[in-house]
Amino acid sequence: MPFALIGFFLGIISLNRVPNVYYNFILNNSNQDRIFLFFYYNWPLFIVVILCMIFARSAAMAFNRWLDKNFDAKNTRTAVREIPLGIIKSNAALLFVIINCLLFIASCYFINKICFYLSPVALFVILFYSYTKRFTALCHLVLGVGLSLAPIGAYLAVTSQFALLPILFSLIVLFWVSGFDIIYALQDEEFDKSNQLHSIPVALGKSKALIVSNLLHVISVTCVITAGVLGPFAIWYWIGVFIFCSLLIYQHILVKPTDLSKVNMAFFTTNGIASVVFAIFVILDLFV
Repeated sequence: MPFALIGFFLGIISLNRVPNVYYNFILNNSNQDRIFLFFYYNWPLFIVVILCMIFARSAAMAFNRWLDKNFDAKNTRTAVREIPLGIIKSNAALLFVIINCLLFIASCYFINKICFYLSPVALFVILFYSYTKRFTALCHLVLGVGLSLAPIGAYLAVTSQFALLPILFSLIVLFWVSGFDIIYALQDEEFDKSNQLHSIPVALGKSKALIVSNLLHVISVTCVITAGVLGPFAIWYWIGVFIFCSLLIYQHILVKPTDLSKVNMAFFTTNGIASVVFAIFVILDLFV
């Protein structure tokens, strides 16, 4: 969601590159006025984009729980989830997935043609991820690709066009998510091995998996810096970059091959704070 908001606001700032007479009244205003005027005339679009993010995430998370219910029931760490415990029925979870997929496609219909036409592709990617652990250790990258669709999707919602800057933010998400998902997968290395499931920790072991995670986060930081150099950013962006990079380093300090006790802190808390804080500073920079 935070990176989707970045893509949305980047789209507003980039409207001067969109050959649409409808937006001509915005073009000669400052960034602040441009954002205000866009919201004044297009606030329903912002709501629909938020709904798209909610429906897509809900469908992906529920489908993952539904598909992996048998593995979750055998894994001590995940046996307390709602479907294995019978709190949520399997068929009800699948129905929830279908409803959210339909709502996502319907929401995209009310945005623009390119978002509507690409909506099945986006759904395929985010749902297909749940299968990948069954046959490839690169499943973490597939998850990264799925989540990386958020900034470019939100940008398309505003502009109906692809552009380099939102693609760079998508690459930030791709390598950032892939890196921290490897850290999360460290917890299930032995279980995955015994159940013929694939992951980087299973393929390489804990120590080498953490090295791969480090490398992916270095690439993500490189994309963050590149976006800052190429984009219309100033001091607030770079403050956000510093905080984002510091939190990436901190999560790698927390997790060691011999001590996985702080994986949840690194995965949920640190990454959640990193994405929200970074998005706040990027959007603040665009406003200022």
